[in-house]
Amino acid sequence: MTTATVAPARVEDTRIGLAGTMRHVGALTRRNLMRIKADPESMFDAVLMPVIFTVLFVYVFGGAVSGDQDAYKQYMIPGLLGQTGLTLAMAVGTGLNSDFQTGVMDRFRTLPIGRSAVLLSKIAAETCRALLSFVILIGFAMCIGFEVKTGLPEVVAAVGLSLLFGMSIVWISMLLGMSLRSAQAVQGVSMLVLMPMQFGSSIFAPTSTMPGWLRSFTEINPLSALADASRALLNGHAPVAHPVMIVLVWSAASTAVFAPLAVARFRKRT
Repeated sequence: MTTATVAPARVEDTRIGLAGTMRHVGALTRRNLMRIKADPESMFDAVLMPVIFTVLFVYVFGGAVSGDQDAYKQYMIPGLLGQTGLTLAMAVGTGLNSDFQTGVMDRFRTLPIGRSAVLLSKIAAETCRALLSFVILIGFAMCIGFEVKTGLPEVVAAVGLSLLFGMSIVWISMLLGMSLRSAQAVQGVSMLVLMPMQFGSSIFAPTSTMPGWLRSFTEINPLSALADASRALLNGHAPVAHPVMIVLVWSAASTAVFAPLAVARFRKRT
C-alpha cells in the first residue's frame, strides 16, 4: 500500500512531459501568489525597498556624491533597477529553505509532479514580485523628478534586462537555500554576496574615484554593466550594445551553470 501510494511521486519530468510540467508550474505559481495574498506583509520588501533606497541615496548621499541631487537622480535611479532585482532574487533562497524546514516540501514529495516545476514556479512568482517593485521604483522616481529621456520601448528593455539578470541570480539563491542548514545561514551568506556586488559597482558612484584594485572588481561586476545599460536605455546619450551584451552573457552563463545544479539538488533532497 505504501509503495503504491508513493510510487507516483517519483515520476520524472521527462515522463510527465513539457505540457504537464507547465500545468504544474501554473498551479504552483498560483499557490505561491495566493500565499502572498494571505500574507501581504511578505510584499513589504518589494513595495517599500525601492522607495526607501531612492529617498535614502538621493536626499542623503546625492548632494555629497555629485553635488547636484537632480543629476544624481538621473545617475543612480537606473542602477537601482538592477540592485532591486538582485536583492529580491537573493531572498528567494531563504524562503525555499523555510519550506524545507516547515514540511512544505514533504507534501510536494507525495505528489506526481515534475521536480523542476516547484523551482520554476518560485521563479514565476518572484517575477511578478520583481515587476511590481520595478513599477513602483520608476513611478516613485518620476514623482520626485526623475526624467525618462528616451521612450517606452527603452523603459521596457531596461526593466526586462534587470528582470532577466535577477531571475538568473534566483537559481544561485535557491541552490544556497537547499545547501545550507538554516534560513539564517542562507540570509547571512546572501548578504556576503549582496554587499560587495552592490557597493563594488557603478550603481551609486562613478568608478573613476575608486582605487585601482576596486575599480578592477567593478569592471567585471555584472551589476556595473547592468547599471550602465539601464542608464543608456533611460537617459540616452551613451552606447548601449556593449553593456547589454555583458548582462546577457552573465545571465545566460549563471542560468546554464546554476539551474541544473539547483534542480539536481532539489531532486536529491526530495
